[in-house]
Amino acid sequence: MLPIALNHMTLPDVPTPALLRVAAALDCVGVELRNDLGKPLFDGADAGEIKVMADAQGLRILALAEVKAFNENPKDKCKKAEDLIATARACGAEAVALIPTIADAPVPRDVQKETLRGALTLLQPILEKHQMTGLIEPLGFVNSSLRFKEVVASALEEIGRPACFAIVHDTFHHHLAEEDAIYADLTAIVHISGVNDPAPQVAQMTDAHRVLVDHNDRLDNIGQLRRLRAAGYGGPASFEAFAPEIHDMKDPAGALAGSIAFINAALAEVSAGAE
Repeated sequence: MLPIALNHMTLPDVPTPALLRVAAALDCVGVELRNDLGKPLFDGADAGEIKVMADAQGLRILALAEVKAFNENPKDKCKKAEDLIATARACGAEAVALIPTIADAPVPRDVQKETLRGALTLLQPILEKHQMTGLIEPLGFVNSSLRFKEVVASALEEIGRPACFAIVHDTFHHHLAEEDAIYADLTAIVHISGVNDPAPQVAQMTDAHRVLVDHNDRLDNIGQLRRLRAAGYGGPASFEAFAPEIHDMKDPAGALAGSIAFINAALAEVSAGAE
């Protein structure tokens, strides 16, 4: 069975304590919590309270998002990173998410890499001091300032692959970036969402198209998960859906259970066919 997690973006209107209950009911291994939902972090609960609630239900807090635009004026982001790390430690989170900026025009690969290296050099001692992992998430949009996992992997190799950094493999952004390479050994978490709408071309897909994964998926989530697992990835796949119709679901637990069942059945079929 695939370890499943739940990103708060999938159910943004659900208060954090209720999100934990939904995740536990779905047998999730953990959750990802966020500071960008347009409401107080943890819905106003104390970080320590959230840790107690999660522990009581056997849930890991896999990550706390996000240090936004971490690669833009990175010196100015160090304080924000320190603050988020302090909150992450208080709630028991295992990592903080590092999200790149979206530029006004496409950014050359060499510039993406140079900018990333500068940010990583500043963040590494902060993360190491607090024994925290920074999750680097390339965004596959055409104008992303950090579009490719290959750029991240190369930059990490050049600075000695410090253990305090890992990659987020997002199936949506992997598809948008039209990237083939899988970096299972550098990947700490996978974000899953599907696109069912047949209308948009790849370059026209936006977060608003991101729904739960089912048989209409255009992103090849099953293929991506199969390749990651075959390459040695054994970590969680976390639902991160942005579409308004997902946020408005009347029975989110039922819909998520259906998607989980579909994914596990599809992966089982693939495994059986390979034997």
